[in-house]
Amino acid sequence: MNTAPRSMPLRQAMDEAPTLARLAAVAQQSQARLQIARGLVPPALAAHLKAGALEDGIWTLLAPGSAAAAKLRQLVPQLVLTLEHAGLPVQNVRVKVMRP
Repeated sequence: MNTAPRSMPLRQAMDEAPTLARLAAVAQQSQARLQIARGLVPPALAAHLKAGALEDGIWTLLAPGSAAAAKLRQLVPQLVLTLEHAGLPVQNVRVKVMRP
């Protein structure tokens, strides 16, 4: 008797699991915010940014180092306004340094 779990396409799994679908939606929203953030910084820095969590109206943006994080923190007010104008509002942006 074969009791191996059946596999299914990711889209089908998301359709059948509301929690997974919500998680995917939040990840997509975070990635959309990342694209906007990348437009506000020099290309050399933009390539190294990563999207973090989006929780309770606070979006986390991950920077490659402390100098980049300091620069991003200076841009937070502009980024919050830009995100709002793009239809992706947040209450605040938290900037964290990525772990190596």
